[in-house]
Amino acid sequence: MNDPTAAAAARYDRIAAAFTDRVRAVPDDAWDRPAPCEGWVARDVVRHLVEWIPAFFGDRWPLKVAGPPVDEDPVAAWAALDVALRDALDDPSVAGSEQDTPMGRSTFAATLDMIATTDVFLHTWDLARATGGDEHLDPDEVHRLLVGMEPMDEVLRSSGHYGPRTPVPADADEQTRLLAFIGRVP
Repeated sequence: MNDPTAAAAARYDRIAAAFTDRVRAVPDDAWDRPAPCEGWVARDVVRHLVEWIPAFFGDRWPLKVAGPPVDEDPVAAWAALDVALRDALDDPSVAGSEQDTPMGRSTFAATLDMIATTDVFLHTWDLARATGGDEHLDPDEVHRLLVGMEPMDEVLRSSGHYGPRTPVPADADEQTRLLAFIGRVP
């Protein structure tokens, strides 16, 4: 796919659909189960995405998120954010528009792809682990992230967004290595 906006939209679509499946599969009594992120419960995984993504992007690009609070209905709160992000990606005047970001000047689609889509992907495992859901992540995406993130270990670790790397056996599969890289205990 040569169009970077279309590629970003397609990647978001795949990753968000998998996260949506995990959100919808959470049993009603599982939202307060502990999540792998220290001090979080399953509901907080959704809360994190529903709060930081609109806050970050809303300062730069118009996002119309009209959902209930996560504490009231985490499934609907995530669905509202998902619709707003898909609407922004579908609008060429938003998706292709450039703004200054902490990572430099970038389009909405490229910024979403770089930080938000990746965060949704990684938190898919957190939500599944917390709620007894399907912990399997797309192996191609796992590989892409692992290969892309490992050379940036020091920069990513110093950002404070990832915990200490968890040791795993040398023959661990790529998903286990990726989760260990971001500080999860698979």
